[in-house]
Amino acid sequence: MIDYIFGKVEELTPTQVVIDNNGIGYRLEISLQTYAILEGRASAKIYTQSQVNTRDGSTIDYGFANKDERSLFQLITSVSGMGAASARMVLSSFTTEEFRQAVLSENINLIKAVKGIGLKTAQRLILELKDKIAESGGGDPTVLFNAATNESVEEATSALVMLGFNKANVQKAIQNILKAQPNAKVEDIIKSALKIL
Repeated sequence: MIDYIFGKVEELTPTQVVIDNNGIGYRLEISLQTYAILEGRASAKIYTQSQVNTRDGSTIDYGFANKDERSLFQLITSVSGMGAASARMVLSSFTTEEFRQAVLSENINLIKAVKGIGLKTAQRLILELKDKIAESGGGDPTVLFNAATNESVEEATSALVMLGFNKANVQKAIQNILKAQPNAKVEDIIKSALKIL
C-alpha cells in the first residue's frame, strides 16, 4: 500500500486533487479540510488510503493533508454503517479537532447536522469512538464544552445561520472563538463571529 505521495499539485477542486509525481498523475478524493490546506500550494505531500467500493468492487483512493486526518478517517470508517463517502462528509464539515470535541462532549446535534448523518448514526459514532478518541489523547481538554457552553454555541450558531451565514463556516468560527475565550457568552460569540465571517 502507498503511504503518501509527494509532488506537484496539478489539479485541485474541493473534492479531488491530482498530484504529479515524476510524470504520473495520482487522482485522490479529498475533504474540504484537505482542500483548504492545499489551496494555493504548488507542491504537497498527501497521505493516502485506499477503500474498496462495495457496490462495484472498484478501489477509490483518498488523500489527506496530514496523518491525523487519515487516522480519523480510518476511525470513522471502522464504525458500523459509516462508509468512506460519509467519513469524507464528516471531515469536510469539521476539522479533526472539532470532530473529536463533538464526540468527547457527546454533542449529538452538532454531529447529526452533517449531511447524511441521522440521529442513530450520530449516537453510534459517539458510542463507538468516544473511548478510542479519549485513549488516543485526542481532544484538548481546555476546549471541551460544558452544558452551558453547548447551549451558548447552539444559540449563537442558530442566530448566525438565520443571518444568512453558512453553518459549517459558523461552526468553525465559533470553535476558534471558544479556543481563545472558553467562557464567552452568546452575545460575545456572535459579535466575534461577525468580525471573522
